[in-house]
Amino acid sequence: MTLQFFCPHWGSEHVPLRQFVERVKTAGYDGVEINIPAGPEMNELGPLLDEYELQLIAQQYLEPQRETVAAYRRRMEENLHRVAAFGPQLINSHTGRDHFSFADNCALIGAAEAVVAPYGIPLVHETHRGRFSYSAFATLPYLERFPELRLAADFSHWCCVSESLLEDQEATVQRAILQTHHLHARIGHTQSAQVTHPLAPEWTAARDRHLGWWDAILDRARREGATSFPVTCEFGPVPYLPTLPFTNQPV
Repeated sequence: MTLQFFCPHWGSEHVPLRQFVERVKTAGYDGVEINIPAGPEMNELGPLLDEYELQLIAQQYLEPQRETVAAYRRRMEENLHRVAAFGPQLINSHTGRDHFSFADNCALIGAAEAVVAPYGIPLVHETHRGRFSYSAFATLPYLERFPELRLAADFSHWCCVSESLLEDQEATVQRAILQTHHLHARIGHTQSAQVTHPLAPEWTAARDRHLGWWDAILDRARREGATSFPVTCEFGPVPYLPTLPFTNQPV
């Protein structure tokens, strides 16, 4: 099984698109993962990726608004149609809201799947704070309700939410691993979704915990006969990245 490594656009929004794509190619990535904003610059995205022979994972992400579930659903469906038109190999959706009811989030998951199905593009739902999947405990009922639900696993969020390395929720994590088809390789800890430096010795316990989960995800994919698996290497910008007080300079 081949690992396909994707570079997130998150944190590089200030970089001209061509320059960003050039950097991604030079660094040896297989593709980019990007929340595709509306705007004329994004018309260049497809041709640039073709030129540099890079693959695309498109994110479906919506800024929070004070709105009804129905209004959120309309925005989500419109956004899914828009990003699907770029022809990505995968759509990673930030689906639902943590304060929506279970029934409402189930309806949104169903709506997202229905929109994307005619395009023939695999859809995954990221485990992320603020979404239906904001914690391990909250996600389990959705996995039971939708046994075919495909996750993009970023368990760093679950560690932060639960203020633990999920030692007491291992069965739930293992259930999520069975339905994971995309991985965000970022290490979180009990107080944040991102360690200050993944190789620093003070984060050994968190790093080993995440590496164990990632190995389990990839081992399961191999057993199921997957020939490739997409991994996005996230290390977020400010405010995920610590800064010195008063200067805003990254530590």
